[in-house]
Amino acid sequence: MSHLFSPLPLRGLVLPNRIAVSPMCQYQAEDGFPTDWHLVHLGGLAQGGAGLVLTEATSVVPEGRISDHDLGLWRDEQIEPLGRIARFLKTQGAVPGIQLAHAGRKAGSGAPWRGTGVPSGPGVAPSALAFAEAWPVPRALDEAGLRGTVEAFRAAASRALTAGFQVVEIHAAHGYLLHQFLSPLANVRDDRYGGSLENRSRLLREVVEAVRAVWPAQFPVLVRLSCTDWVPGGWDLDEAVALAGMLKGLGVDLLDCSSGGMVAKATIPLEPGYQVPFAARVRQAAGLATGAVGLITEPRQAEAILAEGKADLVFLGRELLRDPRWPLRAARELGDLVPWPASYARGSREAVPLRAPL
Repeated sequence: MSHLFSPLPLRGLVLPNRIAVSPMCQYQAEDGFPTDWHLVHLGGLAQGGAGLVLTEATSVVPEGRISDHDLGLWRDEQIEPLGRIARFLKTQGAVPGIQLAHAGRKAGSGAPWRGTGVPSGPGVAPSALAFAEAWPVPRALDEAGLRGTVEAFRAAASRALTAGFQVVEIHAAHGYLLHQFLSPLANVRDDRYGGSLENRSRLLREVVEAVRAVWPAQFPVLVRLSCTDWVPGGWDLDEAVALAGMLKGLGVDLLDCSSGGMVAKATIPLEPGYQVPFAARVRQAAGLATGAVGLITEPRQAEAILAEGKADLVFLGRELLRDPRWPLRAARELGDLVPWPASYARGSREAVPLRAPL
């Protein structure tokens, strides 16, 4: 069996393979509630054979959404519509996961095809610094706001568990609120949430502790982290490695290693697997399982990342939008026999094991 299709144990859970669906905003939610689009989108990716399927960034408060068309989990009424999705993912052999997020000063920026992308309101942040020119200056969170943010993540995690999700990922990347606290480019506070790495990482660590307290011991907690801002003087890989060690001690089971998003015009050297070295470094230096993400498109490329010990899991995004059955194609190319949905088996080129029909 290939590395890509070998199971991955995480605490008391076992992912059936090493392919994860990266969180991707769909801009199809209504007042934070999922629509049929989300069921078909995420359900189709589970049918395609991904081992872990993560929702898009799901906001813990209404004002923390990246856009008004994003998912949310700030009220109990949102539990059951998301639960319907989680239940279907399980029927397809996938592990259902949810990414919890707060966009901070980048909240309300709108869908890519709707308007300019500049928020209509100021949002909140560690410091009163705008993301870019023409963007509103955010309000710096005070002590009450910080406590409320931690509680919102805790409450959303509890709702996610009730909905049936088995993996929770905390979003601390791409220039959103928790990443804003980590980066000196956005955080110039002079209290216990600013200055040193210990202080700048305090809010993320408090969120992790709050989520871990309500998340069952047998289920994993992941963190998506930007490992560099790609700007001198910003958040960097050395700090990411140090933070990974702290998070491991708090019960985080895997670091999803991404980058960027803090600066609008950062120069990023986009090429196949450009973020894989971050996952490799964290895995080796911090002894924490990692996920690699970013321009991973070919089965043999993904297999090599795992075989060479650079990551434990590969996250695919745009490639799965182009080819939702990528895992089934990858299995054929790598010589693995993996279960197909029974209703699709006639499309296979060889005899394959079947996933039981509903």
